Amino acid sequence: MRINAASRYFCFMKPAVNQSSTALASHSCTGVILFGFFLCSLLPLSGNGQQITDSTFLHSTRFISNHNFSYPYNRKKVRLVAIGNVAGYGGVMVGLYAAWYKNYPQSNMHSFNDIKEWMQIDKLGHAYSAYAESQASMEFWRWTGISRKKQIWIGGLSGAVYQTIIETLDGFSSEWGWSWPDFGANIIGSGMLISQELAWNEQRIQFKWSFHRKSYSDPELSQRSNDLFGTGVQRVLKDYNGQTYWLSTAPAAWIPNCKLPAWLQLSVGTGANGMFGGYSNIGKNPDGSISFSRPDIKRYRQWYLAPDIDLTKIRTRKKGIKTLLNIINIIKFPAPGLELSNGKLKWRWLIF
Repeated sequence: MRINAASRYFCFMKPAVNQSSTALASHSCTGVILFGFFLCSLLPLSGNGQQITDSTFLHSTRFISNHNFSYPYNRKKVRLVAIGNVAGYGGVMVGLYAAWYKNYPQSNMHSFNDIKEWMQIDKLGHAYSAYAESQASMEFWRWTGISRKKQIWIGGLSGAVYQTIIETLDGFSSEWGWSWPDFGANIIGSGMLISQELAWNEQRIQFKWSFHRKSYSDPELSQRSNDLFGTGVQRVLKDYNGQTYWLSTAPAAWIPNCKLPAWLQLSVGTGANGMFGGYSNIGKNPDGSISFSRPDIKRYRQWYLAPDIDLTKIRTRKKGIKTLLNIINIIKFPAPGLELSNGKLKWRWLIF
């Protein structure tokens, strides 16, 4: 099993924990995507756009606020964005290789099947990462003024491309390998953005993420979590027990003449709990001896139903506020709702 991209970024200044494959925690690149989405959102929304004149766009009440204006074509901006993508991402990859991959033995290109790791929560993370990266990139290309379809296809495929490059580096590392399930999840994430933009000119079904830190009264579990997931920022990025992935949609987007506000959404989420290893709750030392064994702890999936808010539907003329709303809309905020887990349905006053 492997530690995925974002963990490596945050591990540049910290050596990896020397444990067996079932002890190392992978994660979904969440931290990198949140940071990247923040950077990519600033530029497209900071300039002066012009109102769209296409009557189809003008009369579409379902168009999200960020698409209510367009930018004139600017060749210099196109070059700037293209160079920025190549130089910026290339620089990150060079740094990533120098700080991480070169410290591990290399091998011929090979693949492995990790579909059963972490109860597929890491695969949801890959899809979410590609979705968020694609959305950020699309907004960046919109700023250049290129045609709408080019914005969608170039920007929309960016997330899958970025993730696939990292997947390729994994494929040449003897510690990990090319993961077809990860690659498939990356394609699904980008495809989710592209298909909705082509069909509806908006994201009617939005991919979101939330996190809650898990704490344990059992000292053994607490120590195991610290060893696996870290204690600082890495905990947010690597602890799959605390991550929840959501699909949010507004009833008003589907029901004609709906009286509900356009910003009110219904969200379905999923997560998992009881995971203290990739495949099982057993950890081994480098010499093969058992360092942790808790097969008594059940690993189970959780499903949630809760209200949500589409922050992009909140109208404002303040560019700074619009930018902020656009950025944080990829996060699902705590709300009351229903949880289905272990065959039981229960009410939760706050679901993260």
